[in-house]
Amino acid sequence: MAHYLDPKSDLVFKRIFGEHKNLCISLLNSMLPLKETQQIVSIEYNPSEFVPEIDALKNSIVDVRCTDNYKRQFIVEMQMYWTKSFKQRVLLNASKAYVNQLEVKQPFKLLHPVYALTFVNQNFNDSPDYYHDYKIVNIANTEERIDGLEFIFIELPKFKPQNRAEKKLHELWLRFMTEIEEKTEQVPPELLENTEISEAIHYAEKSAYTKVELNDYDKWLINALTAQSALLDMEERGMERGMEKGMEKGIEKGMKKGIKKGMEEGMKKGIKKGMEKGKAEQNIEIAKKMLKKELFSFEDIAEITGLSIEEIETLK
Repeated sequence: MAHYLDPKSDLVFKRIFGEHKNLCISLLNSMLPLKETQQIVSIEYNPSEFVPEIDALKNSIVDVRCTDNYKRQFIVEMQMYWTKSFKQRVLLNASKAYVNQLEVKQPFKLLHPVYALTFVNQNFNDSPDYYHDYKIVNIANTEERIDGLEFIFIELPKFKPQNRAEKKLHELWLRFMTEIEEKTEQVPPELLENTEISEAIHYAEKSAYTKVELNDYDKWLINALTAQSALLDMEERGMERGMEKGMEKGIEKGMKKGIKKGMEEGMKKGIKKGMEKGKAEQNIEIAKKMLKKELFSFEDIAEITGLSIEEIETLK
């Protein structure tokens, strides 16, 4: 039985779409909002210069220069992001890709449009839709637009297959992104029936990677968990500070109406205690997931979650 790695990881994502042009072309044609008669027929990879320097926040980036069947050229920057907090980085990277096309004193007419295609592994929008296409438009007349930059965000957790004939390849690629992972024991036959998806699944097999590459994959997994934990901690601290300030103002106002001063300290302690309990439960859940994968030592889990070795042994 074959074992698989998560195609959303930096290593596997770049192996599939950064080294195999046919698979990259297939994915882009199925995801980009191109006209019905427009198809990408060839691509050239651009060197990536915008990868974040912090390892824990590193994300997959594949830049390609595309040529369609009308011999028009445009640039696509594909990225895999984990949280909504990276939308500004998407904007920055797409802007750099647009500006860096020209050398000094070259005319602006040589600029090609840039599409920023981003797969998001967490929800960042309240809309039930998983596909979001952002353009620069005139607010008074949305039919008027400025071409050059277009942003496509695909929220993977919201995707649900609908078996639409006209979007078969689109749905197959998204099923590949969402259904193939380390826990996958049997690949759905409809994914294997498509030649390109089947090829991508082959490149996601664990046996296709060296020990060094698998070590890098494990580091990526740890970094991803660490980054998510750090971001959750920051959100919790921000929420706690906001609640404390809000309660302080409310209590101050209440005291003017006769509420005792002692309520202020009691409310603060209650909120802080509740937040600490929530953080502890979150760290326990992360530790359970890491134990289940059987890839990490107790020391690694303790370093990431802040739990003691004794607590982790109890969870095991």
